Amino acid sequence: MDIIYLLIPIAIILVAFGTWAFFWSVNNGQFDDLESPAHRILYDDDEDMIPDDAKLKPAEPAAPQGASGSDRDADSGCDSKTEDSAKS
Repeated sequence: MDIIYLLIPIAIILVAFGTWAFFWSVNNGQFDDLESPAHRILYDDDEDMIPDDAKLKPAEPAAPQGASGSDRDADSGCDSKTEDSAKS
């Protein structure tokens, strides 16, 4: 029965510490953004490991309004079939 006199204060101290730790973490913004860390794993950060010939070329900027589409295709060296299949 004497152990109860030791265990009850220890339990109260542990509950008080846990409550303090919870409110400290809430006040310091630990629970503000719960979604980003879960989605971060989906973003690739291994660009240097992809061989140069396997990399997709970035999308070309839109042509000026006066330019025709055939001039752009002739300058890029790609036929339209290749570009269409790469976009799909």
